[in-house]
Parts: sequence; structure tokens; C-alpha cells
Amino acid sequence: MATRERSNTAGSAAEPSGRQRETTSPSARSILLTILGEFVLPRGGEVWTGTLVDALGALGVEEKSARQALSRTAAEGLLTSTRHGRKVRWNLTPAAERLLQEGTERIYGFMRKPHGWNGRWLVLTVGVPETQRRLRHALRTRLTWLGLGSPSPGLWIVPDASKEAAVRAIIAELRLEDRAFAWTGPSAAIGDAGALLLAAWDLDDVEQRYLGFIERFEHVSVSSGREAFVHQVQLIQEWRRFPFLDPDLPGELLRHDWPGPRAAATFHDRHDRWHRRAQDEWDRMDKEAGTRN
Repeated sequence: MATRERSNTAGSAAEPSGRQRETTSPSARSILLTILGEFVLPRGGEVWTGTLVDALGALGVEEKSARQALSRTAAEGLLTSTRHGRKVRWNLTPAAERLLQEGTERIYGFMRKPHGWNGRWLVLTVGVPETQRRLRHALRTRLTWLGLGSPSPGLWIVPDASKEAAVRAIIAELRLEDRAFAWTGPSAAIGDAGALLLAAWDLDDVEQRYLGFIERFEHVSVSSGREAFVHQVQLIQEWRRFPFLDPDLPGELLRHDWPGPRAAATFHDRHDRWHRRAQDEWDRMDKEAGTRN
């Protein structure tokens, strides 16, 4: 029942939300994580420094910024290094493997298949003082990634009661059991559900982003392995934002032809078309970096 009119009652938070963090220009570290998930994780989690620097360079990242992104990612406990003569080999840590695998499943599974709706909602109330900014940010990021929206401070909703276990796990992980309460069930048909959805999610913005994604990638073709690699990373980099933005609402709650499924079809079609050439280009760069003195 979502309308095209933007509500003025959208919730806000003191810290940047997952939505805000994921819609800004991609940083070198963000592109690096996309590369690690798409090319390094499937190959046993090992890669030369030179391969990553070359790959990031192909995407417009200067060498200094590429090396800084590597150092920062290692400092966060996601990479370890071993020296082989004058060269350095990086390895994904177990924490990185879990993070990247979770991201891969979410990105490639998002809006992959249409789903029905049994009319049940999950509603969560949880209070975190503004003074605990780090905790507030962690909670918002995890709940947003799971698809929940916040129509007002301290209140989270999603029209999918099956996410109860996942929400419980987040609350337990952040040790917020004594501050949270959640329930599931059908709507009581009180109030305007469309206004509630627009307060929880910026659906107009999401729709425009979907249309922009389709326009950018739907008709792109590649003529070389390097082009396939670059477009593949850019495609994934853009698509990975949508699980933060779109709660994948059931069709019963949308009044018009939502472009999400068409954008998903564009993503999977382009990815499949470019996959082999992009992977071959990665292997070429890695081989070249491994033999470089």
C-alpha cells in the first residue's frame, strides 16, 4: 500500500545509518572488499599484493590509496600477510571469510525469487541512549542489513515474521536483551500502512536508484577481459547497496510496478555474461603479479 508521496515522519538517528553509509561514493576499501569476495574468497583466500594493486588500479584507485586500503583492512583483522622474498601474499582471516560469505549469500540471494506474504509483521522496540553511539550504529547497521526499517526512534518493523530468529541473534550478540521487546502477527488495520512504510524506508529514493541501475547496466557490453573485470566489479559494487536500501516488500504492499525485480534480472544477466571473462582476467593479473620481480 506504499504510495509515491514522501512522508515527513521518517525516523532519524544521530549516527550515520547503514542506508547513508552504503549510498555514498565507493571508497578504496569498499571496492577492495568487493574484489576479495568475488575473486579471492573462491580461490582459497590468498592473493598477491601486486594483484590487488593492479585490480584496484584498473578501477581508478591510485596505488597509494590501494595500499592504505590493504593496511586498514589488515588492521581490522580481515587480512594477514606473509612475505615471499620481495613479494607479499595476503590471506583472508576466518573473520573475513565469514563476513564475505555472508555478504555473498545476501547479495546474490537478494530478490532472487518472488516470495509470498502471509500478512504477518515483526515489530521490535529497543532503546539505546544517544551517548552509546557505537552500539547504536552497530544495531542500526545489522538491522538495516536484515531488511528492517525504523519509522520512529527505537522502533523497527519488517513485514516478514520469519526474521524473528535473526533479530533475536542480533539482540543477543549486542547484549540488548534487557532493553528490547519484539512481537509478530498480522496488522490490526489501524492507521495508514502506506505512510508507515514511507516513514521506515525512503522508497522513492530506492525506486530511482533501481531505475538508474537498470539504465547504467542493462545494455552494457564488453570487448575485452579487462572491460569484463571492471564492469563486473562496478556491477557488484552498485548492486550490493540495495539490501541496505530495499526491504524487498511483498507485492501486496506496493501499488505500482516496482522496478526491483527488473533490476535484479539485470544484475544476474550481466553478471553471468561477464563472469568467465572477468575471472580469466583476474587469473591473468594474479599470474603476472606472482612472476613479477
